[in-house]
Parts: sequence; structure tokens; C-alpha cells
Amino acid sequence: MLGLLLLQVLASCLWLGHSEVVNSFADCPEFFYAGTTPNDALHPQNPAWICQSYNDSYHYATLYDRDRRIPVYSAYKYQPGPAKRPPKYWCVEPQVSDSFPGTFPSWDTLVDYNKMTGLTHGHLSPNGHMDSKESKTATFTLTNIVPQDENLNSDKWSKYEAKTVPQMSQGCTTTYIITGAVPGNTYIADGRVNVPSHIWSAACCLVGNQPSKAWGAIAENDKNRVKKVSLGDLENMLGTLYRGRRVTLFNNACPRQ
Repeated sequence: MLGLLLLQVLASCLWLGHSEVVNSFADCPEFFYAGTTPNDALHPQNPAWICQSYNDSYHYATLYDRDRRIPVYSAYKYQPGPAKRPPKYWCVEPQVSDSFPGTFPSWDTLVDYNKMTGLTHGHLSPNGHMDSKESKTATFTLTNIVPQDENLNSDKWSKYEAKTVPQMSQGCTTTYIITGAVPGNTYIADGRVNVPSHIWSAACCLVGNQPSKAWGAIAENDKNRVKKVSLGDLENMLGTLYRGRRVTLFNNACPRQ
């Protein structure tokens, strides 16, 4: 019975229009300020560019690491709305599942996150930052989550998403957000899914059509603490974590200090 229900949920994901694996974000540039994506310093060896869609509409964009089975980052516009949180059904993109190509992903992919201890599903693009039922539902895909420390996810990171971002976004016409995860040295699910060492987020606030301010946040994935920093400092910190690479997250017009 459970298996049949799960197949029905997966089928509904596909019928309503699953996300598209594309060659670049040129198909969904609207989630990046001025169409400028982060530079390739964050790119994994085996990436997938995903325009995350649901019900025939794009809702955000994700760069996915096929080898580590986690997203590198998800980019979206901050547009909170009154729609209710959808049921916690997890969709999977069959195009990035290499163990069972075809209509449905493999069962091992679906149970990867059921074997975690001290970790939980960490959204990069959170449903609370979306406005409609469709856009909130679109965030419930395994290509948008990472194994996140459950205390961090339920406490300090949740407060950052629910309180700090709304406060910082007051007066902004549009707030562009990119939230990502730094690959770590440990894995779950028999070595299939990487556990990130850090979770980070960056935002660029526009007043009218001009960038007014920007900021960043970063947290170690085994500590319940979030550090708010400037965009420039976050890029420098990520550069160090990515072995000295120069990291650029937003268009140069977004303030770094």
C-alpha cells in the first residue's frame, strides 16, 4: 500500500510537469539578478542545471551535483505568500537518477534520507519564501535538499529564514537569494549522499531596478549557529572553503560591503 501511494505521488509530480535539466540557466535566468549566475568556482565535476518547475511554471533554479547527490545551490526570488505549506511529498528528478533511468527514480534514492541520524531534510529554497501553492510544492524535491543538522535546521537557520530575511528585505522591491551547501567529507546512505560541511546564503536587495544592499549568512553544518556577514566576506569565505578559488555569487552591481 505504501509503495502504491508513493508511486501515485511520483506520478503526480510527473503529470504536473517535473523540473527540467538544461544545458545552462539561460532557460530560467529570471532567478538571478541581471541574469548573472555564480561563477564556475562552485561547479562540481558532474553538474546538472535544473530549472525547477511545477504545473508548467518555473519557480527557482538549482545547480545539482550528480556524484554527491546534493544541490550546490538554489537561486530564487524572495516572494513569501499566504499559501499553506503543502503535504511533505518528495519528488525526484528522473534525469539525475542514474541507477534507474526512465520514468521513475530508484527506490534507493527515495530512502536515502530515511536513514539519517541527527540530520534532516534541509531545503535550500525554502517553501516559506514562496508565495503560491505551486511554488511551495516545487521546493519539495530531493534536488533542492541536503542532509542538514537537525538542530541547526529547526532553530538558528529556521530563524534566519523566518525572521532575518524578512527584516533585511523590508523596503526591497525585489530580493534575489542564492542558498548553497559546501560539500563535506562524510556521507550517508552507504556513501551515496554527501553531508555538507557548511550551509550558506546570499541576498541582493533591489530598490526599483537598482541594487541597494546585499548580505550573506553561513553556518557550519554541525553547529547550531548562523553568522551574518557581508556579501564580499561570504564570497571570500567560500573561496577559502573551495580551496582558494575566486567565488562570485552576484552581479558586480550588488554591494560587497
